[in-house]
Amino acid sequence: MRDVQIPPVKIGPINKLLSPLALGSFIFGADAWRPAARAQLTATLQAALDHGITHFDTATGYGSGQSEELIGQFVGGRRDQIFLASKASIDEMDADLMYRRVEESLARLHVDMIDLYYIHWPRQGKDIRPMMEGLERARQAGKIGAIGVSNFSVANMEQVRQVGPIHAHQLAYNLFWRFAEAEVIPYCRQHNIAVVTYSSIAQGVLTGKFGRDPQLPSGDNRGRVVHFDADVWPHIYAGVEALKPLAQEVNRPLA
Repeated sequence: MRDVQIPPVKIGPINKLLSPLALGSFIFGADAWRPAARAQLTATLQAALDHGITHFDTATGYGSGQSEELIGQFVGGRRDQIFLASKASIDEMDADLMYRRVEESLARLHVDMIDLYYIHWPRQGKDIRPMMEGLERARQAGKIGAIGVSNFSVANMEQVRQVGPIHAHQLAYNLFWRFAEAEVIPYCRQHNIAVVTYSSIAQGVLTGKFGRDPQLPSGDNRGRVVHFDADVWPHIYAGVEALKPLAQEVNRPLA
């Protein structure tokens, strides 16, 4: 089978062409400060860059800000090569507080501008427009280049678009999790909103490495994911096993 060349992508008004793959940093958490773990994570960042992956994604909630710190220390003089994305949410709907979250991220990342900043989660039952107001103010001030949302419904997006633009939507999407195809992705396509996916290989499930009785290390956050629930896993496992012959036919790894 011939290799497929996927063209670079562009997000919002940021004048950078990106590889269609990004490096997420959800696991860059508290353990990252152990010397061995820190060295491994730094090597991961360098390997991504060496393979043309220039889009690094983090969040204030990843390791209570330590993910941003680690990436910020790595970026250093490489800033022009890297597209930085981060995220935050607030419980009190206060535009000033959301603006401060951006400033805190800037400090941890050791940069003066973040390319893309997301509202990480909507707050159901609340007027979430103040979060967008804070980000739009940060964009106008040159502290962020583009605005994103994450885990939003169409109704959520309609609400915040009253006060600011959405340039990207980050959502969970993989072969086993396709709800976004019904409404959210068509809405994004209609309104020229870039779709950025997370959990694209279902927390490693779609690598095919897990057996009939998956054993996750103690403290592994994936233990909270629905895929690994006792009543769900047998169906997930059967689905992965059914996909393996298809991957073999085209001589490609399952992931």
